[in-house]
Amino acid sequence: MKIANYSKDFILVAVGQIISVFGNQILRYALPLYLLNQTGSSALFGTIMASAFLPMLVLFPVGGIIADRLNKKNMMVLLDFCTALLIISFCLLEGKIDLVPLMAITLMFLSGIQGGYQPVVQASIPVLVDEEHLMQGNSIINLINSLSGMLGPVMGGILFSVAGLPPILYVSIACFSVSALMEMWIRIPFEKKPSKGNIIAIGWGDLKESFHFLFRERPVLWQISLLFASLGLLLTSLVVIGLPVLVTQHLGFTPDTANRLYGYAQGVMAAGAILGGLLAGILSGKLSLRTVPFLLSGCALAVLPGGITLQIQADSRLVYLLLTTGGGVLVALSTIFQIQVMSYLQKLPPQHLTGKVISCFMCVCMCTLPLGQLLYGVIFEQTGNYPYIPFYIAPFLLIGITLLARHIFKKITDQL
Repeated sequence: MKIANYSKDFILVAVGQIISVFGNQILRYALPLYLLNQTGSSALFGTIMASAFLPMLVLFPVGGIIADRLNKKNMMVLLDFCTALLIISFCLLEGKIDLVPLMAITLMFLSGIQGGYQPVVQASIPVLVDEEHLMQGNSIINLINSLSGMLGPVMGGILFSVAGLPPILYVSIACFSVSALMEMWIRIPFEKKPSKGNIIAIGWGDLKESFHFLFRERPVLWQISLLFASLGLLLTSLVVIGLPVLVTQHLGFTPDTANRLYGYAQGVMAAGAILGGLLAGILSGKLSLRTVPFLLSGCALAVLPGGITLQIQADSRLVYLLLTTGGGVLVALSTIFQIQVMSYLQKLPPQHLTGKVISCFMCVCMCTLPLGQLLYGVIFEQTGNYPYIPFYIAPFLLIGITLLARHIFKKITDQL
């Protein structure tokens, strides 16, 4: 992955991602944890997390339309500035209105902005990178995002435990503002497409065309998107909800220690994403979709040790270590899976459909995440002294689904 293979504009996109994702990650760490600390309710925590995710899910297809029809650079700049203004508004309103609706609205807007932002970035990569370096380019963006994702929660955990929420808000505002200013210098090729009718009709037509490609012309893509959805429902949601609840409420750590440990755990999972991105880039010539069943089975097995130690009531530090390590392995393997599929997906559609097809695919992939977060919030509220139960049921369900679906990967490889 030599830097000389990539243009200055791709490098600027990458650097802008470092800054913007860092700001986003410290917010995604601090805001939900602040809510959990203030309310102590895992059910409310899961409900708010699920509600916050819905705008991203809805706006992913819209982001795809934006990515293909509007200037990508201008949209990146606009969305980063909007995020900075959103957090400024939270700072001004916090303490003046009830925390729960304020947090819900802020997280929903933050999620919605990201739903529009990420398809724009993904659709920019094939425009700025040669096809022969496409998988490596995706790995670089994933690696950079993961590095920022690792540093964000770790630094956020330290700041949060020492000084509370305000410094994190100020740092994130600075990050989004700097990223927006930097993105003004990017040059992304853009050709305005002729359009007929009003914006709603245009958008609806674009969505129909994208879903037609996804479900009719390449039906294997929606089949593999259902595996993504199963992974999100069963395991990703388990870690997203279970880890903060267990660390802050079940393992007996003091509040400040628990907040720092959760930040470190988030950093470990981001490190797993970095490892997955590196491996996907290094092994790009050797990986094929035939390896996906092994990756998904590995994801399932990664969370089992944490459940075992919870059941036998092992030392809290050991439970924390295995839960965190399992989360890191889960993220590493799922990242390899994601990069593989995304690299194939960027090659398949015609250029005028790339952003829309990617966003529709991601919408299908992530449609189960809000449901999973809501369910696990309730489950951990109800399991009481048996929090290990989901760590047994979820992995075996995913392994069963993977075994039933393994035959589709040969078909996918043949068609690609």
